[in-house]
Parts: sequence; structure tokens; C-alpha cells
Amino acid sequence: MEFFKELIFGVPESFSGGVAHSVIVLSLVIAAGYILAKIKIKGISLGITWILFAGIFLGHFGITLDSRLLSFIKEFGLILFVYSIGIQVGPGFFSAFRAGGLKLNLIAAGSIAVSVITTIVIHLITKLPISTMVGILYGAVTNTPGLGAAQQTYTDITGTNAPEIAMGYAVAYPLGVVGAILTLLLLRYLTKINPKEEEEAATKISGSGSRQEVVRAVALVTEDKGNGKKISWLTEQLNSKFIISRIRPANSDEAVLADGETVLHTGDKVLIVAGKNDLPEIFSLLGEESDYEWNITEHNLISRQILISKNELHGKTLAELNIRKNFEASITRVNRAGLDLVASPDLRLHIGDRVTIVGSEDAISHAEHLLGNSLKRLNQPNLIPIFVGILLGCVLGSIPIPLPGVPFPVKLGLAGGPLIVSILISRFGPDFKIVTYATASANLMLREVGIALFLASVGLGAGADFVKTIVEQNGFIWIAYGALITVIPYLVMGLLAKLVFHVNYYTVIGVLSGANTNPPALAFSGEQTSCDAPAVGYATVYPLSMFLRVISAQLLIIFFI
Repeated sequence: MEFFKELIFGVPESFSGGVAHSVIVLSLVIAAGYILAKIKIKGISLGITWILFAGIFLGHFGITLDSRLLSFIKEFGLILFVYSIGIQVGPGFFSAFRAGGLKLNLIAAGSIAVSVITTIVIHLITKLPISTMVGILYGAVTNTPGLGAAQQTYTDITGTNAPEIAMGYAVAYPLGVVGAILTLLLLRYLTKINPKEEEEAATKISGSGSRQEVVRAVALVTEDKGNGKKISWLTEQLNSKFIISRIRPANSDEAVLADGETVLHTGDKVLIVAGKNDLPEIFSLLGEESDYEWNITEHNLISRQILISKNELHGKTLAELNIRKNFEASITRVNRAGLDLVASPDLRLHIGDRVTIVGSEDAISHAEHLLGNSLKRLNQPNLIPIFVGILLGCVLGSIPIPLPGVPFPVKLGLAGGPLIVSILISRFGPDFKIVTYATASANLMLREVGIALFLASVGLGAGADFVKTIVEQNGFIWIAYGALITVIPYLVMGLLAKLVFHVNYYTVIGVLSGANTNPPALAFSGEQTSCDAPAVGYATVYPLSMFLRVISAQLLIIFFI
């Protein structure tokens, strides 16, 4: 039985109790958390947040790991989590910012301001030391880099450590997670949203304010409008993106491919692929909408989906491929991560895109050889951009940034730096021939492993003194203060965002999670919907929010110590 005791409680003379002990404890916490996550009460589950509570439970009974190892696991898990989030939402990050990112960042900044003001008010009323209040604040908003910044600033000013900062953080953190999740649920009922309608709306705008459903339609060319016009003329008249896939001439039963020099004639039937909202304007220039049912199984032309799997095509535009001229075929649409995009000439291809191509059997076979169409090739993991990106992110997060009037430089931290780098790589990588593609399952696995390690290490680290602090050091009051700091900003800014600024609910919960830099809240938010609006909202405000959280931590210590 001695070996069993060593596996659970560790070997005293070895670092962190031994490798087997460390792996067993982490596995036990994570497995127990995921099992408990399946429990639902009235349809509500706290999800993988149970991993945190499983860690606290074991930590309370002395089953934990060395603090240095826990610190590494926590930060490494957080890096994996935020990096995978950045890779996922990066391609839509800047378009989301143009479409409404300023508003979202103002909402996030407002949430941060409300939490800081709430902390100051509690400090002035209760006379609780600012060091303790800052710890409670950063536990309530689940911001580890801010905690570290506060501890470092306190040491720089006083020359001593402040254990009460970490203790306040540990006591407030669990309710910071649970309180955030419960408040997000409360917002859902207070704003009286229709989940199905809200999700449909979020799906249309997530990642870009201009995206819309891509559809096929048939137009009939009339004498007074489209007759005698080239397709290139139509392109010049419209700002919207569209593709004329095929034309069925008035005097022929066979469809033909079209290009910019194709001349339209009265009675021609034109098959169009475009955004649904752009169709009326296209019809008005060509002639009128037709109810003609296009026969997709034409004997001279076929349509097939081909997978982009060759690395050298990553970042190339459709114009550069010139499929129409080289193969007498036409790409009509591009499906990226389940979203259909119009195959405009300036659209850049990504590894993993599925293109719909129309042409003869021979033409499509030749085009398939160029494009790849190899699922096996895509299943090979592309690890270089991940670890190079994490490396660059850690460097960026460690750079001290001097600010006017602030005696100590601030840092983005080991979460903010990797997130910013992952967004930049996934967005601009194609311009530099950097392939960042990962299958959806691979990205999800990286994300889940990261958040599980993060929550397990936080729970194990907080468990040992959790009950003692609550019982002997007015911990219940600290928890109450933390609850106020958690709930008030969520409610105030959540209601303002939804009812005054009319932001989509799923975007709001992502923004509020990002303002609190709260990965568990984001994970919970992501479980509420199949769209990526929470992740996009989170990533849109996260860099600024992390920066403001770190700065405010240091300023609170500097001005109220």
C-alpha cells in the first residue's frame, strides 16, 4: 500500500512528489471535472468549471503539486487556450473590429472601469487594505497577469511580499467564475432574448459585419437592361461580390461557362452566385428574376467540390490561379469552415477551403490535380506555426512597456502576448505564405487541453488554504466583496450593451468574458451556441482588456498603498 500512498500524496524527496504522482493528480482532477460537467440541474450545467472545484477539493486534503510546477502548468495551459482561440477567430478579427469593434472595446473598457470603481468604493468604506482588495478584484475577474503585476508592483514599492494579494485572489476566484456564469445566464432572462433567433442573427454577423448568406439564383436578361452588355461591365457597376457561374443562351439548350468578355443577349438565362441581399441590385441591371429551375446535371458541364490541400496555394488569390483560362472551368464559391464565400477574383485561398468548380469532366480533373483535393494531407498536423507563434507571443508578452506618469513598466503577459501573435499570424499569415491551418478537431483538442490544465492547476493551488481563509480571516466577507466586483460590471454593461447599444447577446457574453479575461466564462459561453460570436467578441476586446487590467492593477497599488 506504500506505493499507492506515494502515487496519491507524492514522494517527499522528489520534485513535486514525482512524475507519476503529478500526472495522476492532474488526470484525476481533470477527469473528475469532466464527469461532473455532465451533471445538469434544470438544464443548467457549470461545464468544465467543475475542474476548478475538483482541484480545490483535492488541494484541501493535501493532494496537490509543487507551487512552481502548478505555476508552469497554469500559464502553459492558458497559453495553449488563448493561442487556439486566436487561431480560430483571427481571420475574422479585423473585419469584426471594422464592423463594430470600437463599440465592443468601449463596452469592455466600461466593464473594467466599473469593476475598478467598485473595488475602490469597497476599500474606502470597509478600510480593508488595498493589497487585499486588489487580490479580491483580480480573483473576481479571474485575471492572473493582473495579479502578478500587482504583486510585483507592491514588492517594488515596499520591498516586501504581500501574501494577502494571492489569498484574496484564491478566495474570490471560484465565485468569480461561478458568479460570471450565473450572471451571464441572468442576463439572458433579463433581456428576454429568443435563443434561436439570437443565434441565427449572430451566425450572420459573427466575424464580419458584412457577411451574408450566399445563394444561387437565375436572372433573365431583357432587351432594355442587360442586352449587349459584357459581364465585365456588370462587375464595374456593382460594389458587391458575385459570380456568374453559367449562362444558358436563349437559342440553345446547353449551358456555357462565362467570363468577363462574355456578351449577354436578350433571353439569356444567367446562373448567379451572390449574397442574398445583393441579388435585387443584380437583377435590376440584368433584367429580371427568373423562376427557371436550373438543371444541375447538365451533360456537358458538371459541378464538383474540391479541397485545397497544397501548401503552395495558401494565400493565393483566385485571379492568380486563373482557373477559367487555364482549364476552361470556373470556381463559383468557396466554403471556409462551414461558411460559403463568393468566389471573387481577389479572394485569398486558405488550406482546408472547399471550392465548388464547374466545367467538363476533363477540365475538373486537371484542376483537381492543381488544387490537391487530399484529405490525408490536411490531417497531418502543422506544428511549426503553433510553437513559433507561442515563442513570439511569450517574447511579446514579456516586453516591458513604459507609460507616461507610471513609474513601473507594464507587460501584456503570457496570455495577452500569445493571443495577439496568434491573431496576427492567422490573419496575415497567408500574405507571407505561412500556413496556419488546423482541422477543427485539432484546434478544439488544443483548446480543451489548455483550459483543463489551467483550471486544474488553479484549483490545486487554491485548495490548501481555501477553507482556513474563509473560516479564520473573514473569508466569507471577502467572497461577498468579490461577488459584487464580479456581478455589478456584468449586469451594468451587459444590460447597456444589449438594451441600449443593441449588441447581439452571444457577442455580449463574449465581450464581457473578454473584459474579465475569463477563459472559463468564455468556455461556458461557447457551450451555449454553435456560432463563434462569443469567441470573436472575446478576441476583439481581449488584447485591450488585458492591457487595461494590468495597468489598473499597478495603478491601484501605486495610488492607494
